[in-house]
Amino acid sequence: MGHLTARDAYLNLSDRINWFTQGAPKSETLYKILQVLYTEKEAKWVSLLPVRPFTAKKAAKIWGTTEYRAEKLLEHLCEKALLVDSWHEGVRKFVMPPPMAGFIEFALMRTRGDIDQKYLSELYYQYMHVEEDFIKDLFFATETKLGRVYVQEPVLTNDKTNHILDYERATHIIEEAEHIGLGLCYCRHKMSHAGHPCEINAPWDVCLTFDNVARSLSEHGEYARLISKEEALDALQRSYESNLVQIGENVREHPAFICNCCGCCCEALQAARRFSPMQPVATTNYIPHIEIESCVGCGKCAKVCPVLAISMEAKEDGKKRAVLDEEICLGCGVCARNCNFKSIEMKQRPKHIITPVNSTHRFVLQAIEKGTLQNLVFDNQAFANHRAMAALFAAILKLPPMKQALASKQFKSIYLDRLISHYSKYPSGEGVQTSAKD
Repeated sequence: MGHLTARDAYLNLSDRINWFTQGAPKSETLYKILQVLYTEKEAKWVSLLPVRPFTAKKAAKIWGTTEYRAEKLLEHLCEKALLVDSWHEGVRKFVMPPPMAGFIEFALMRTRGDIDQKYLSELYYQYMHVEEDFIKDLFFATETKLGRVYVQEPVLTNDKTNHILDYERATHIIEEAEHIGLGLCYCRHKMSHAGHPCEINAPWDVCLTFDNVARSLSEHGEYARLISKEEALDALQRSYESNLVQIGENVREHPAFICNCCGCCCEALQAARRFSPMQPVATTNYIPHIEIESCVGCGKCAKVCPVLAISMEAKEDGKKRAVLDEEICLGCGVCARNCNFKSIEMKQRPKHIITPVNSTHRFVLQAIEKGTLQNLVFDNQAFANHRAMAALFAAILKLPPMKQALASKQFKSIYLDRLISHYSKYPSGEGVQTSAKD
Protein backbone atom coordinates (compact mmCIF):
# COMPACT_ATOMS: atom_id res chain seq x y z
CA MET A 1 0.00 0.00 0.00
CA GLY A 2 2.90 2.29 0.81
CA HIS A 3 4.29 1.70 -2.68
CA LEU A 4 0.99 2.72 -4.23
CA THR A 5 0.88 5.84 -2.09
CA ALA A 6 4.40 6.82 -3.14
CA ARG A 7 3.66 6.30 -6.82
CA ASP A 8 0.45 8.30 -6.50
CA ALA A 9 2.45 11.23 -5.09
CA TYR A 10 4.68 11.31 -8.18
CA LEU A 11 1.76 10.80 -10.56
CA ASN A 12 -0.03 13.73 -8.91
CA LEU A 13 3.14 15.78 -9.28
CA SER A 14 3.35 14.96 -12.99
CA ASP A 15 -0.28 16.06 -13.32
CA ARG A 16 0.63 19.33 -11.61
CA ILE A 17 3.61 19.84 -13.95
CA ASN A 18 1.32 19.39 -16.93
CA TRP A 19 -0.79 22.32 -15.79
CA PHE A 20 2.00 24.40 -17.24
CA THR A 21 1.55 25.44 -20.85
CA GLN A 22 4.87 23.66 -21.22
CA GLY A 23 4.37 20.24 -19.70
CA ALA A 24 6.18 16.92 -19.47
CA PRO A 25 4.60 13.84 -21.10
CA LYS A 26 4.20 11.01 -18.63
CA SER A 27 6.44 7.99 -18.92
CA GLU A 28 8.26 5.58 -16.65
CA THR A 29 11.42 7.63 -17.24
CA LEU A 30 9.74 10.83 -16.05
CA TYR A 31 8.59 8.97 -12.93
CA LYS A 32 12.21 7.96 -12.23
CA ILE A 33 13.43 11.54 -12.84
CA LEU A 34 10.93 12.91 -10.34
CA GLN A 35 12.02 10.28 -7.81
CA VAL A 36 15.59 11.59 -8.06
CA LEU A 37 14.62 15.25 -7.73
CA TYR A 38 11.84 14.97 -5.14
CA THR A 39 11.27 12.89 -2.06
CA GLU A 40 7.81 11.38 -1.76
CA LYS A 41 6.78 14.08 0.72
CA GLU A 42 8.14 16.86 -1.50
CA ALA A 43 6.25 15.45 -4.47
CA LYS A 44 3.06 15.47 -2.40
CA TRP A 45 3.63 19.08 -1.23
CA VAL A 46 4.50 20.49 -4.64
CA SER A 47 1.64 18.73 -6.44
CA LEU A 48 -0.77 20.89 -4.41
CA LEU A 49 0.85 24.26 -5.18
CA PRO A 50 -0.57 26.83 -7.64
CA VAL A 51 0.99 27.44 -11.05
CA ARG A 52 1.21 31.18 -10.51
CA PRO A 53 3.34 32.86 -7.77
CA PHE A 54 2.01 32.41 -4.22
CA THR A 55 2.88 33.43 -0.66
CA ALA A 56 3.84 31.24 2.29
CA LYS A 57 0.43 32.11 3.75
CA LYS A 58 -1.26 30.66 0.66
CA ALA A 59 0.89 27.50 0.82
CA ALA A 60 0.11 27.10 4.54
CA LYS A 61 -3.60 27.19 3.80
CA ILE A 62 -3.24 24.61 1.02
CA TRP A 63 -1.06 22.31 3.13
CA GLY A 64 -3.06 22.78 6.33
CA THR A 65 -0.09 23.91 8.40
CA THR A 66 1.28 27.07 10.00
CA GLU A 67 2.75 29.87 7.94
CA TYR A 68 6.09 29.44 9.73
CA ARG A 69 6.31 25.73 8.84
CA ALA A 70 5.16 26.41 5.28
CA GLU A 71 7.89 28.99 4.75
CA LYS A 72 10.53 26.57 6.04
CA LEU A 73 9.31 23.91 3.62
CA LEU A 74 9.29 26.42 0.77
CA GLU A 75 12.84 27.54 1.59
CA HIS A 76 13.94 23.89 1.57
CA LEU A 77 12.44 23.47 -1.90
CA CYS A 78 14.27 26.62 -3.03
CA GLU A 79 17.53 25.13 -1.77
CA LYS A 80 16.90 22.20 -4.11
CA ALA A 81 16.04 24.60 -6.98
CA LEU A 82 12.57 23.07 -7.19
CA LEU A 83 11.08 26.49 -6.42
CA VAL A 84 12.34 30.03 -6.94
CA ASP A 85 11.38 32.99 -4.78
CA SER A 86 10.94 36.70 -5.43
CA TRP A 87 10.25 39.89 -3.50
CA HIS A 88 7.76 42.55 -4.57
CA GLU A 89 6.98 45.55 -2.37
CA GLY A 90 8.18 43.65 0.67
CA VAL A 91 6.11 40.53 -0.04
CA ARG A 92 7.91 37.27 -0.65
CA LYS A 93 6.41 34.95 -3.24
CA PHE A 94 7.35 31.53 -4.53
CA VAL A 95 6.77 29.78 -7.83
CA MET A 96 7.54 26.38 -9.28
CA PRO A 97 9.66 26.80 -12.42
CA PRO A 98 8.52 24.90 -15.52
CA PRO A 99 10.47 21.83 -16.65
CA MET A 100 12.47 23.95 -19.16
CA ALA A 101 14.03 26.35 -18.81
CA GLY A 102 13.50 25.36 -15.20
CA PHE A 103 13.91 22.63 -12.62
CA ILE A 104 15.25 20.06 -15.12
CA GLU A 105 18.20 22.29 -15.98
CA PHE A 106 18.73 23.74 -12.50
CA ALA A 107 19.54 20.26 -11.14
CA LEU A 108 22.70 20.13 -13.27
CA MET A 109 23.80 23.77 -13.22
CA ARG A 110 26.35 22.94 -10.53
CA THR A 111 28.10 19.83 -9.30
CA ARG A 112 26.42 18.40 -6.20
CA GLY A 113 26.59 15.33 -4.02
CA ASP A 114 23.03 15.12 -2.73
CA ILE A 115 21.78 13.39 -5.89
CA ASP A 116 23.34 10.94 -8.33
CA GLN A 117 24.01 13.31 -11.22
CA LYS A 118 25.26 10.56 -13.53
CA TYR A 119 22.09 8.52 -13.05
CA LEU A 120 19.95 11.64 -13.48
CA SER A 121 21.82 12.56 -16.67
CA GLU A 122 21.24 9.11 -18.09
CA LEU A 123 17.52 9.45 -17.33
CA TYR A 124 17.45 12.89 -18.97
CA TYR A 125 19.15 11.48 -22.05
CA GLN A 126 16.63 8.66 -22.27
CA TYR A 127 13.67 11.01 -21.78
CA MET A 128 14.80 13.67 -24.26
CA HIS A 129 17.02 12.00 -26.84
CA VAL A 130 15.48 8.54 -27.06
CA GLU A 131 11.79 8.85 -26.17
CA GLU A 132 11.43 12.28 -27.87
CA ASP A 133 7.83 13.04 -26.74
CA PHE A 134 9.04 15.70 -24.31
CA ILE A 135 11.20 17.41 -26.95
CA LYS A 136 8.42 17.38 -29.54
CA ASP A 137 5.98 18.86 -27.05
CA LEU A 138 8.51 21.41 -25.78
CA PHE A 139 9.59 22.79 -29.14
CA PHE A 140 6.82 22.04 -31.63
CA ALA A 141 3.48 22.02 -29.79
CA THR A 142 2.97 25.78 -30.15
CA GLU A 143 3.62 28.38 -32.81
CA THR A 144 5.09 30.71 -30.19
CA LYS A 145 8.50 29.35 -29.23
CA LEU A 146 10.04 29.04 -25.78
CA GLY A 147 13.41 30.35 -26.96
CA ARG A 148 14.88 32.62 -29.60
CA VAL A 149 18.29 33.00 -31.16
CA TYR A 150 20.48 36.11 -30.82
CA VAL A 151 22.60 37.13 -33.77
CA GLN A 152 26.32 37.36 -33.02
CA GLU A 153 26.74 41.12 -32.99
CA PRO A 154 30.41 41.23 -34.13
CA VAL A 155 29.47 39.88 -37.59
CA LEU A 156 27.08 42.73 -38.37
CA THR A 157 28.50 45.45 -40.57
CA ASN A 158 27.88 49.10 -39.68
CA ASP A 159 24.73 49.47 -41.77
CA LYS A 160 23.23 46.31 -40.22
CA THR A 161 24.23 47.43 -36.73
CA ASN A 162 22.12 50.55 -37.19
CA HIS A 163 19.03 48.40 -37.75
CA ILE A 164 19.42 45.85 -34.95
CA LEU A 165 16.98 46.47 -32.10
CA ASP A 166 18.06 46.56 -28.47
CA TYR A 167 16.21 43.37 -27.52
CA GLU A 168 18.04 41.54 -30.34
CA ARG A 169 21.39 42.25 -28.70
CA ALA A 170 22.69 39.85 -26.06
CA THR A 171 24.97 42.67 -24.89
CA HIS A 172 21.95 44.91 -24.26
CA ILE A 173 20.25 42.21 -22.17
CA ILE A 174 23.41 41.98 -20.06
CA GLU A 175 23.69 45.75 -19.65
CA GLU A 176 20.03 46.08 -18.58
CA ALA A 177 20.00 43.20 -16.06
CA GLU A 178 19.82 43.96 -12.34
CA HIS A 179 21.29 40.56 -11.40
CA ILE A 180 23.34 38.20 -13.58
CA GLY A 181 24.06 34.61 -12.64
CA LEU A 182 26.66 32.28 -14.13
CA GLY A 183 26.24 28.52 -13.92
CA LEU A 184 27.36 25.33 -15.62
CA CYS A 185 25.87 24.47 -18.98
CA TYR A 186 23.28 21.86 -18.10
CA CYS A 187 23.39 20.34 -21.59
CA ARG A 188 27.13 19.68 -21.71
CA HIS A 189 27.12 18.56 -18.07
CA LYS A 190 24.31 16.07 -18.80
CA MET A 191 25.84 14.76 -22.03
CA SER A 192 29.21 14.25 -20.35
CA HIS A 193 27.65 12.05 -17.65
CA ALA A 194 25.54 10.24 -20.26
CA GLY A 195 28.63 9.21 -22.22
CA HIS A 196 28.32 11.76 -25.05
CA PRO A 197 30.85 14.51 -24.25
CA CYS A 198 30.83 17.76 -26.21
CA GLU A 199 32.35 17.21 -29.65
CA ILE A 200 33.88 20.71 -29.81
CA ASN A 201 35.06 20.80 -26.19
CA ALA A 202 33.07 23.99 -25.51
CA PRO A 203 33.33 25.69 -22.11
CA TRP A 204 30.79 24.73 -19.44
CA ASP A 205 30.75 27.89 -17.32
CA VAL A 206 28.78 30.07 -19.75
CA CYS A 207 25.13 29.59 -18.73
CA LEU A 208 23.66 33.05 -18.01
CA THR A 209 20.56 33.74 -15.92
CA PHE A 210 19.12 37.16 -15.16
CA ASP A 211 17.33 39.21 -12.55
CA ASN A 212 15.13 37.31 -10.11
CA VAL A 213 16.02 33.84 -11.39
CA ALA A 214 19.74 34.64 -11.06
CA ARG A 215 19.28 36.05 -7.56
CA SER A 216 17.20 33.11 -6.32
CA LEU A 217 19.52 30.46 -7.77
CA SER A 218 22.55 32.17 -6.23
CA GLU A 219 21.02 32.70 -2.79
CA HIS A 220 19.62 29.18 -2.50
CA GLY A 221 21.98 26.30 -3.15
CA GLU A 222 24.49 28.29 -5.23
CA TYR A 223 23.20 26.93 -8.54
CA ALA A 224 24.47 30.15 -10.09
CA ARG A 225 27.14 32.65 -9.06
CA LEU A 226 26.28 36.33 -9.21
CA ILE A 227 28.70 38.08 -11.55
CA SER A 228 29.40 41.55 -12.89
CA LYS A 229 28.37 42.79 -16.32
CA GLU A 230 32.04 42.61 -17.34
CA GLU A 231 32.21 38.92 -16.40
CA ALA A 232 28.98 38.26 -18.32
CA LEU A 233 30.37 39.98 -21.42
CA ASP A 234 33.51 37.86 -21.05
CA ALA A 235 31.35 34.71 -20.94
CA LEU A 236 29.63 35.94 -24.11
CA GLN A 237 32.97 36.57 -25.83
CA ARG A 238 34.28 33.13 -24.84
CA SER A 239 31.11 31.66 -26.30
CA TYR A 240 31.59 33.53 -29.57
CA GLU A 241 35.13 32.19 -29.79
CA SER A 242 33.87 28.63 -29.22
CA ASN A 243 31.27 28.99 -32.01
CA LEU A 244 28.37 28.68 -29.58
CA VAL A 245 24.87 29.92 -30.39
CA GLN A 246 23.09 32.32 -28.03
CA ILE A 247 19.54 31.15 -27.27
CA GLY A 248 17.47 33.12 -24.76
CA GLU A 249 13.91 33.27 -23.52
CA ASN A 250 11.62 34.34 -26.36
CA VAL A 251 10.66 37.75 -24.96
CA ARG A 252 11.68 41.35 -25.61
CA GLU A 253 11.74 42.50 -21.98
CA HIS A 254 13.78 40.94 -19.17
CA PRO A 255 14.49 37.42 -20.46
CA ALA A 256 15.29 34.99 -17.66
CA PHE A 257 18.20 33.29 -19.41
CA ILE A 258 20.63 33.21 -22.30
CA CYS A 259 22.22 29.84 -23.01
CA ASN A 260 25.39 29.47 -25.06
CA CYS A 261 24.72 26.33 -27.05
CA CYS A 262 26.59 23.78 -29.13
CA GLY A 263 24.95 21.69 -31.83
CA CYS A 264 26.06 18.40 -30.31
CA CYS A 265 24.62 18.84 -26.80
CA CYS A 266 21.83 21.45 -26.84
CA GLU A 267 18.32 19.94 -26.99
CA ALA A 268 17.03 22.82 -29.14
CA LEU A 269 19.83 22.56 -31.71
CA GLN A 270 19.60 18.78 -31.68
CA ALA A 271 15.86 19.10 -32.34
CA ALA A 272 16.61 21.45 -35.24
CA ARG A 273 18.84 18.77 -36.74
CA ARG A 274 16.55 15.81 -36.09
CA PHE A 275 13.24 17.37 -37.07
CA SER A 276 14.41 19.64 -39.87
CA PRO A 277 12.95 21.74 -41.46
CA MET A 278 10.75 22.45 -38.41
CA GLN A 279 12.19 25.21 -36.26
CA PRO A 280 12.36 24.52 -32.50
CA VAL A 281 13.25 28.14 -31.61
CA ALA A 282 12.52 31.56 -33.08
CA THR A 283 15.20 32.63 -35.55
CA THR A 284 16.93 36.00 -35.64
CA ASN A 285 15.87 38.70 -38.08
CA TYR A 286 19.02 38.03 -40.09
CA ILE A 287 20.09 35.42 -42.60
CA PRO A 288 23.50 34.76 -44.23
CA HIS A 289 24.08 35.74 -47.84
CA ILE A 290 26.90 33.75 -49.45
CA GLU A 291 28.86 35.50 -52.19
CA ILE A 292 29.57 32.63 -54.59
CA GLU A 293 32.23 34.51 -56.54
CA SER A 294 34.49 34.98 -53.55
CA CYS A 295 33.71 31.65 -51.83
CA VAL A 296 36.79 29.39 -52.08
CA GLY A 297 34.94 26.25 -50.96
CA CYS A 298 36.99 25.70 -47.81
CA GLY A 299 33.96 24.23 -46.03
CA LYS A 300 34.63 25.90 -42.69
CA CYS A 301 31.17 27.48 -42.57
CA ALA A 302 29.51 24.09 -43.12
CA LYS A 303 31.64 22.55 -40.39
CA VAL A 304 30.71 25.14 -37.73
CA CYS A 305 27.00 25.51 -38.59
CA PRO A 306 25.17 24.22 -35.48
CA VAL A 307 22.10 23.01 -37.38
CA LEU A 308 23.77 21.75 -40.58
CA ALA A 309 22.10 24.42 -42.71
CA ILE A 310 25.16 24.80 -44.99
CA SER A 311 26.40 22.14 -47.38
CA MET A 312 29.20 22.08 -49.93
CA GLU A 313 28.08 21.50 -53.50
CA ALA A 314 30.07 21.25 -56.74
CA LYS A 315 29.38 23.98 -59.30
CA GLU A 316 29.75 23.95 -63.08
CA ASP A 317 33.48 24.56 -62.84
CA GLY A 318 33.81 21.47 -60.65
CA LYS A 319 34.79 23.47 -57.57
CA LYS A 320 32.79 23.21 -54.36
CA ARG A 321 30.90 26.21 -52.99
CA ALA A 322 28.88 26.77 -49.83
CA VAL A 323 25.09 26.52 -50.24
CA LEU A 324 22.64 27.68 -47.56
CA ASP A 325 19.28 26.05 -46.77
CA GLU A 326 17.34 29.15 -45.69
CA GLU A 327 14.46 27.08 -44.36
CA ILE A 328 16.72 25.56 -41.70
CA CYS A 329 19.01 28.52 -40.94
CA LEU A 330 18.67 30.14 -37.49
CA GLY A 331 20.48 33.33 -38.47
CA CYS A 332 22.97 33.05 -35.61
CA GLY A 333 25.95 34.35 -37.60
CA VAL A 334 28.45 31.66 -36.58
CA CYS A 335 29.19 30.93 -40.25
CA ALA A 336 29.88 34.59 -41.07
CA ARG A 337 32.19 34.88 -38.09
CA ASN A 338 34.25 31.93 -39.35
CA CYS A 339 34.56 32.95 -42.99
CA ASN A 340 38.14 34.18 -43.44
CA PHE A 341 37.36 35.43 -46.94
CA LYS A 342 34.38 37.62 -45.93
CA SER A 343 32.19 35.76 -48.39
CA ILE A 344 29.26 35.59 -45.96
CA GLU A 345 27.28 38.69 -45.01
CA MET A 346 24.34 38.78 -42.61
CA LYS A 347 21.33 40.46 -44.21
CA GLN A 348 17.89 41.19 -42.79
CA ARG A 349 15.20 38.64 -43.45
CA PRO A 350 12.40 39.87 -45.72
CA LYS A 351 9.82 39.06 -43.04
CA HIS A 352 10.31 40.43 -39.52
CA ILE A 353 10.17 37.91 -36.67
CA ILE A 354 7.64 38.89 -33.99
CA THR A 355 8.80 38.46 -30.39
CA PRO A 356 6.43 38.42 -27.37
CA VAL A 357 6.75 41.44 -25.09
CA ASN A 358 7.38 39.61 -21.82
CA SER A 359 6.92 36.27 -20.07
CA THR A 360 3.20 36.86 -19.40
CA HIS A 361 2.61 37.64 -23.06
CA ARG A 362 4.47 34.49 -24.10
CA PHE A 363 2.61 32.31 -21.56
CA VAL A 364 -0.75 33.56 -22.78
CA LEU A 365 0.13 33.07 -26.46
CA GLN A 366 1.35 29.53 -25.85
CA ALA A 367 -1.63 28.68 -23.64
CA ILE A 368 -4.04 29.84 -26.34
CA GLU A 369 -2.22 27.85 -29.01
CA LYS A 370 -2.16 24.74 -26.84
CA GLY A 371 -5.71 25.12 -25.52
CA THR A 372 -4.68 25.40 -21.87
CA LEU A 373 -5.48 29.05 -21.12
CA GLN A 374 -8.04 28.03 -18.52
CA ASN A 375 -5.23 26.43 -16.47
CA LEU A 376 -3.61 29.85 -16.00
CA VAL A 377 -6.85 31.55 -15.05
CA PHE A 378 -8.46 29.03 -12.75
CA ASP A 379 -5.29 27.86 -11.01
CA ASN A 380 -6.36 27.63 -7.36
CA GLN A 381 -7.87 31.09 -7.79
CA ALA A 382 -4.39 32.46 -8.43
CA PHE A 383 -5.89 34.97 -10.85
CA ALA A 384 -8.89 35.83 -8.68
CA ASN A 385 -7.61 39.27 -7.68
CA HIS A 386 -8.31 42.18 -9.99
CA ARG A 387 -4.66 43.04 -10.66
CA ALA A 388 -3.80 39.56 -11.93
CA MET A 389 -6.95 39.30 -14.02
CA ALA A 390 -6.26 42.75 -15.48
CA ALA A 391 -2.71 41.74 -16.40
CA LEU A 392 -3.93 38.58 -18.12
CA PHE A 393 -6.67 40.36 -20.04
CA ALA A 394 -4.27 43.15 -21.00
CA ALA A 395 -2.02 40.53 -22.61
CA ILE A 396 -5.01 39.03 -24.44
CA LEU A 397 -6.12 42.43 -25.71
CA LYS A 398 -2.74 42.88 -27.41
CA LEU A 399 -3.21 39.69 -29.43
CA PRO A 400 -4.34 39.59 -33.09
CA PRO A 401 -8.13 39.18 -33.54
CA MET A 402 -7.80 35.49 -34.47
CA LYS A 403 -6.02 34.64 -31.23
CA GLN A 404 -8.41 36.84 -29.23
CA ALA A 405 -11.21 34.70 -30.64
CA LEU A 406 -9.39 31.52 -29.61
CA ALA A 407 -8.87 32.91 -26.13
CA SER A 408 -12.53 33.80 -25.85
CA LYS A 409 -13.56 30.33 -26.97
CA GLN A 410 -11.31 28.71 -24.38
CA PHE A 411 -12.53 31.01 -21.64
CA LYS A 412 -16.20 30.84 -22.64
CA SER A 413 -16.36 34.07 -20.69
CA ILE A 414 -19.06 36.70 -21.20
CA TYR A 415 -16.77 39.18 -19.44
CA LEU A 416 -13.92 38.54 -21.86
CA ASP A 417 -16.21 38.64 -24.91
CA ARG A 418 -17.53 42.04 -23.84
CA LEU A 419 -14.04 43.31 -23.05
CA ILE A 420 -12.68 42.26 -26.46
CA SER A 421 -15.73 43.66 -28.22
CA HIS A 422 -15.41 46.99 -26.43
CA TYR A 423 -11.66 47.12 -27.05
CA SER A 424 -12.16 46.63 -30.79
CA LYS A 425 -14.23 49.83 -30.78
CA TYR A 426 -11.54 51.70 -28.84
CA PRO A 427 -8.19 50.20 -29.99
CA SER A 428 -6.29 53.00 -28.29
CA GLY A 429 -7.56 51.69 -24.95
CA GLU A 430 -10.03 54.51 -24.35
CA GLY A 431 -13.06 53.28 -22.45
CA VAL A 432 -11.62 49.87 -21.54
CA GLN A 433 -11.43 50.71 -17.86
CA THR A 434 -15.11 51.68 -17.83
CA SER A 435 -16.03 48.51 -19.68
CA ALA A 436 -14.17 46.38 -17.14
CA LYS A 437 -16.51 47.64 -14.42
CA ASP A 438 -19.66 46.50 -16.23
